[in-house]
Amino acid sequence: MSNVLTELSAALAAAVSQADSGIVHIEGRRRFGATGIVWGSDGLILTANHVVTRDDSLKVGLPDGSSVDASLIGRDPSTDLAVLKVAASGLAPLTEGNKQELGVGNLVLALGRPGRTVQATLGIVSALGEGWRTRLGGDIDRYLQTDVVMYPGFSGGPLVDAAGQLIGLNTSALGRGVSLAVPVATLARVADALQTHGRVQRGYLGVSTQRVHLPDDLKAELNQKRGLLVVSVEKDSPAAKAGLTLGDTLVTFADSPVQSHDDLLAQLAGDVVGTAVSAKFVRGGQVHNTEITVAARS
Repeated sequence: MSNVLTELSAALAAAVSQADSGIVHIEGRRRFGATGIVWGSDGLILTANHVVTRDDSLKVGLPDGSSVDASLIGRDPSTDLAVLKVAASGLAPLTEGNKQELGVGNLVLALGRPGRTVQATLGIVSALGEGWRTRLGGDIDRYLQTDVVMYPGFSGGPLVDAAGQLIGLNTSALGRGVSLAVPVATLARVADALQTHGRVQRGYLGVSTQRVHLPDDLKAELNQKRGLLVVSVEKDSPAAKAGLTLGDTLVTFADSPVQSHDDLLAQLAGDVVGTAVSAKFVRGGQVHNTEITVAARS
C-alpha cells in the first residue's frame, strides 16, 4: 500500500510540475491576486472575469518570476471569462485533456498562482452533466463540478487531470456553494469570440417578459403550459418592428416553445443575429405569427 501511495504522490507532483509553466499570476484588482492560464504562446492569457475589476494598469506575473504589463482584449461576464494579452514570447500553453476520459470520481487538481509560486489542491470530479446556462445567460458547454477547495487567488486558474492536462478553468463566481469549472470547449469558443469581436455576440429583441400560465384552451392547442407575457417593448427594437406590443404573450421562438426566460435566451445565440426568426404570440386569445429580425446586443 505504501508503494501505491508513494507512486500516486509522485504522479500528482509531476502533474503540478508539468502544468507550472502554463500558469500565471494576475494583478487585476486591489489587494487580491488571482490566477490565469497561458492560452497562446504569443502572450494570450485567459482568466476569470470577476478577478479583473479594472480595464487598465493590469499586470501578469510570468512563470519565470518576471512581471509584465497586460492589456484587456475582452471580457464576458456571463461565462466569467476574460482574455488578456502580454508582450511575451515562448510561453507554454497547457495541453488539453481528453474530455471523453473524464468521469465522475476521477482525480483532479485545482492549481493557482496567487503569488509567485504555484499552489495546488486535490479533489475529484463530483458531477458531470449536459450544457447549461448561467444566471447571466452564458452558455457553458458542459456541467463540471468538483469537490476541490477554492482557496483565495485560485479563481481563473486551471483544473487539470492527474496527468497535468487542462480540463477547465476554475471560478467561484458561477455557482453558490459549489466548485465549478468552465470546460475547455467553452474556453475556446469564448476566447475566439473575444479576440474577434471584443465581446461575445448575443441576440437582442428589446422586450421584458414574465412567465405566465396559459388558458386551458391554449394549453391544449399549443401543447405547452406557459408563455412569456410581454411587459415592455423598447422603441424601434426588433420586437417593436415585428409588431409585438405590451400585453402580448410570446409562446414560440425559432419554432421552439418559450415557457421561461431561459428558453428565450437559449435561442438568442450569436449565430441568429441579423436573421429573421419565426415567432408565435397570443393576443386577445388568438395565436398570431410573426418574424423578428434579431439584432446584436450592444
